[in-house]
Amino acid sequence: MNFIVSFAEGFMGLFDAGAETFVGWVSTIIPKVVLLLVFMNALIALIGQEKVDKFAAVCSKNVILAYGVLPFLAAFMLGNPMALSMGKFLPENMKPSYYASASFHCHTNSGLFPHINVGEIFIYLGIAEGIETLGLSTTPLALRYCLVGLVMNFVAGWATDFTTKFVEKQQNIKLASTLEGQDEEVGGASA
Repeated sequence: MNFIVSFAEGFMGLFDAGAETFVGWVSTIIPKVVLLLVFMNALIALIGQEKVDKFAAVCSKNVILAYGVLPFLAAFMLGNPMALSMGKFLPENMKPSYYASASFHCHTNSGLFPHINVGEIFIYLGIAEGIETLGLSTTPLALRYCLVGLVMNFVAGWATDFTTKFVEKQQNIKLASTLEGQDEEVGGASA
């Protein structure tokens, strides 16, 4: 019987700890995230949706813009998972690489911009708690995480270009390289 009582107390203790964490978030991170979301939506409204869409189309002309700048800005302005939707402005052959880069941007930028991926901010906060326990500022950690992310997220997108080309060759298809293009047939196989 003591085992069952201990198990029940331990089980409820998990919820007590979760509730304490949640109360802490309600008074710290959640208001900040809500204000950042309001700011981002206001910024998009001020700039204009059409201008944001045109900028994304311009980014399709260059891999650095397509896998470095566009995913970062999309994650910053739209958050996860909406940042992935900006890939619709890219040609088919760039979409897998954009997705690879943008999905990583939704993680590595969370330290500086927690509104990007609220659902996974606990990962960063877990690491940051250790830094705070040492009496150190978490800002250098967040900056390093973001800067390394900018480089590595671009590399992930660019590397996916090579794997996409490999799969195209393996599947005997050619993905469209223009915004208006359709998948092409290669060697008699239909795309």
